[in-house]
Amino acid sequence: MKKTSKIYVAGHNGLVGSAIVRLLNKKGYKNLVLKTRKELDLMNQKKVTEFFKKEKPEYVFLAAAKVGGIVANQNMPADFIHDNLSVQNNVIHEAYKARVKKLLFLGSSCIYPKLAPQPIKEEYLMTGPLEPTNRNYALAKIAGIFMCQAYNKQYGTNFISVMPTNLYGPNDNFDPINSHVLPALIRRFHEAKESNSEEITMWGTGSPKREFLHVDDLADACLFLMQNYDESGIINIGTGVDLSIKSLTEKAKKIIGYSGKIVWDKSKPDGTPRKLLDVSKLHKLGWKHKVDLDDGIKKTYEWYKDSLKSVKFVKSKVSKKKPIKTL
Repeated sequence: MKKTSKIYVAGHNGLVGSAIVRLLNKKGYKNLVLKTRKELDLMNQKKVTEFFKKEKPEYVFLAAAKVGGIVANQNMPADFIHDNLSVQNNVIHEAYKARVKKLLFLGSSCIYPKLAPQPIKEEYLMTGPLEPTNRNYALAKIAGIFMCQAYNKQYGTNFISVMPTNLYGPNDNFDPINSHVLPALIRRFHEAKESNSEEITMWGTGSPKREFLHVDDLADACLFLMQNYDESGIINIGTGVDLSIKSLTEKAKKIIGYSGKIVWDKSKPDGTPRKLLDVSKLHKLGWKHKVDLDDGIKKTYEWYKDSLKSVKFVKSKVSKKKPIKTL
């Protein structure tokens, strides 16, 4: 991929897409094609066909997707499978027709079985039942993986699929209902600190262990793989290190400066006991993460505070009646 190559980043305003764009700009890739959802509806096959015919991108980062936390996945299962399948089908097929040199498809660690052996190797895909709470999203991502592999086999394309672990960073979703655990912690601790709330309630026991990767590290890994990886087999992207939700909560509490009490509602479910990716395949290629979790949380919190000055966030009342979901 040359500095003058025409590169399309699908989903450039999202958490992952914006990080990829920041990195490409920093590295001197200036010939970027960026379209907002209003400018290009990726679920509209005709519009996507017209876009690829007109723009003829050489490389594609497919980071556009409908994402959300456990509540959103449970309440809108049809949206999650329909919207993601539509976007993937349109972009991947039109990339083939437009003879794109290479496409990188962003998957998710939720594609793996709920009770997969730990750490999770790439070959564990399709070896057991999925986590029910986000099954429809996972099925859509699995379909995207197999679609890329099928096009490589039948048409000789170079479409690769990467599986990132839990992500966080600038442009994350901090919605009190639909966000994932880390941005939810950042927001709720901040609001609790500002309102002098005495306590915050968390779901479960805090014992499940999770792995967290800063989105800037993911962008760096994606660019590295776009330049150094040409296999159909999926590849994990993560840190190879995890910690308990309880430890993460205490860490976030300290960094944000909240002095109140944390109450664990053990009547609520914990979710999967552990989810850690095996990243030995990526390490052997020569890539490792750079952003320390403490530093990453600090930087994300600073970004969140800055964003409050220019973006209107929905107010959320902090109380023990509104627990933070940790699944």
